[in-house]
Amino acid sequence: MTETDPALMSAETLLGLYARRRLSPVEALKAVMERVARYNPWVNAFAAMNPRALAAAGESEARWAAGRPIGPLDGVPATVKDLLNMAGFPTRRGSRTTDATPASEDAPAVMGLKESGAVIIGKTTTTEFGWKSPGDCPLHGITRNPWNPQRTPGGSSSGAGAAGAACFGPLHIGTDAGGSIRIPAAYCGLVGVKPSFGRIPQWPLGAFGHVAVAGPMTRTVRDAALMFGAMARHDLRDPYALPDDPRDWRSGIEDGVAGLRVALVRRMGFEPPLDADGVAVLDGAARMLEEQGAIVEEADPGLPDTRAIFGRVWSVAMARVVATIPQEKRELLDAGILDVARRDGDMAAVDYLAAEAMRLEAAHAMARFHQRYDLVLTACTPTAAFAADQPTLKPAEALWRDWAPWTFAFNLTRQPSISVPVALDGEGMPRAVQVVAALYRDDLAFRGARALERAATLPLANPAETGQMSGKA
Repeated sequence: MTETDPALMSAETLLGLYARRRLSPVEALKAVMERVARYNPWVNAFAAMNPRALAAAGESEARWAAGRPIGPLDGVPATVKDLLNMAGFPTRRGSRTTDATPASEDAPAVMGLKESGAVIIGKTTTTEFGWKSPGDCPLHGITRNPWNPQRTPGGSSSGAGAAGAACFGPLHIGTDAGGSIRIPAAYCGLVGVKPSFGRIPQWPLGAFGHVAVAGPMTRTVRDAALMFGAMARHDLRDPYALPDDPRDWRSGIEDGVAGLRVALVRRMGFEPPLDADGVAVLDGAARMLEEQGAIVEEADPGLPDTRAIFGRVWSVAMARVVATIPQEKRELLDAGILDVARRDGDMAAVDYLAAEAMRLEAAHAMARFHQRYDLVLTACTPTAAFAADQPTLKPAEALWRDWAPWTFAFNLTRQPSISVPVALDGEGMPRAVQVVAALYRDDLAFRGARALERAATLPLANPAETGQMSGKA
């Protein structure tokens, strides 16, 4: 790997080079596609490739030559998770049960990238209907982590995480209903942004409805903020979309954390598991913020047991998925989906409404907590990435024990939360923390994440050293 390889560059760097005529979007795309050809046979990050990518890069090159780029991402390679519609491509959702008919229109986030000039190189893999954190699905098989091919990239945005770490472009759209952006970002050494609910419009809504969001997965915080601005545009198709706020989300991102009050949180209404490396990484991140002038103290927001809330949301979502699938096709589903759907999928309406009341209780608790604290700092995952081939057993327990105990609470409260890589463990795998801000204070979350990034610059994954070609995985 060399610093002059366009595939390793950030979106901001590429755009600066385009503007100075020192690099073209076609050259950047070719560099990315060479890496895809070399490493994707074992990484397995893509559900589909875009045959028009080279033509789109050529159109962008012509615009830059004329000094007329159409938007802030013109010519930057990007990918889209295969839970979102992209016109002309089927939305298979990682499932053998879904229709292969191409979508007729773009999802709002995809439209935002296209209108900003991004070059979409393909759709990335997802766990089936986004249901779990291990990075495999019945339709596309196992996606692997570029830091170590024996490890999972996490999920459900498995392909986005793997593509980001393998440098298959700097910008990747993921979705997150319980941690599905932040978990693969943590496992793959990326920045993963779960925005405030409503900030990035969604249509159509998926199985997880009002706890799910789309967001950026990138290699730098500044790229995430740049991408965020393209995605966070009002869209009439989403009745919950916030009004347009056409700001540059990089504005103020370098202001630091001096004087900000930061709560170091170790409880989420229960005791989430965290290994010794995770504890050390979390404490180290707290010191990084303190050294930059933040006022950090341990505190407990007094949340209800968020396992009890999210477990019901998860089961009902999977029951909704199963109900839409013809009986004769249900045997094609990942067996874990049926297991989760049976667990609480037939609950009475009064019980589901009780879970919704508990969700609001958690949201109110965090709103009060943020009257005292500007930011919350927590762990992101219980461990580093686990084995890619590990079978999914007892998913209801794995959800809060192995997968998402640190992340799903902030889907319930709808707050912005950013996963930031801050260290490598003894086996060379990335470890991350979460920076969380009050609802709609995505700008503060970006500031905190950037402060940590400045203090903890990590290397890129190197698939040339850690991986192997197809047939040797």
